[in-house]
Amino acid sequence: MTTPTPSDPGVTGRPWPGAGRFAPSPTSDLHVGNLRTALLAWLFARHSGRRFLVRIEDLDTARVAHDPAVAERQLTDLHALGLDWDGEVVRQSQRLEAYAAAVARLSESPGSYPCFCSRREIAEAVSAPHAPPGAYPGTCRRLTAIEQSERAARRPAALRVRGGDVTVEVVDTLAGRFGGPVDDFVLRRNDGAYAYNLAVVVDDLAQGVDQVVRGDDLLSSAPRQAWLTEQLGGRTPTYAHVPLVVNRHGQRLAKRDGAVTLSRLATRGIGADAVRSMLGASLGLAEAGEPVTAAELLARFDPAALPRAPWVWDLDA
Repeated sequence: MTTPTPSDPGVTGRPWPGAGRFAPSPTSDLHVGNLRTALLAWLFARHSGRRFLVRIEDLDTARVAHDPAVAERQLTDLHALGLDWDGEVVRQSQRLEAYAAAVARLSESPGSYPCFCSRREIAEAVSAPHAPPGAYPGTCRRLTAIEQSERAARRPAALRVRGGDVTVEVVDTLAGRFGGPVDDFVLRRNDGAYAYNLAVVVDDLAQGVDQVVRGDDLLSSAPRQAWLTEQLGGRTPTYAHVPLVVNRHGQRLAKRDGAVTLSRLATRGIGADAVRSMLGASLGLAEAGEPVTAAELLARFDPAALPRAPWVWDLDA
């Protein structure tokens, strides 16, 4: 299925259907936790009549060692689970001009400024008494032109948007109402790379994404992204931050936990169909060990009945 090429930020009307998406980083193969989130994103989108898109978030691959074939394996694994998507797969590394245009727009309104703080300096300032929890304290916000020039001679600057220290509340399908501060967060890092919060919003606007389903570890970023969406002329998407998959110790699942990717599971005789059944059972959409297709999971899907607790992955239990 081919979809129209969306326009970039600033267009609020959309002549195409809304969309959900799955947007992995190509730094490693997808593990069971990633696959469960992908399945949920697909179920939410298809259940609501939206398009389902796949986007490769590869902005960090220029500085993080990675295998170029990882992204293709990720797509292969999604297909193996029975997931399909609409249109071409978008790669962030091919959209730098769109991010630059958004930065230019935000620098005009609400404004931006260079920040020369190191991570240590920010951590120390944030931990000081009376500092807003987790928010950038505005250390570089009021630097004069002379002070900026002096600091620029010592270290490159990141670029921060003037967030205004407001609090924004979003409504999440699973978590309910969630509010958080919108501080002066980073738009472009001091190494020149565009920040996640900027890129994800610009891409969602460009692709007509109005439903965001992802792990609940990203819930805290939703207020900033909702605020940024409105600054760029869009409407806040609906959110569903889903519980993570954890190991037997309650820690977020990772590759170090052994057989967690489709390729590793295959060496233990567990194929993609069996993994789909496990994921379906973990969501209350199938009985343990029941063979089930993605289409059958979709027919049984009810967002209101989804489990709200993390799912423990332990093959040896």
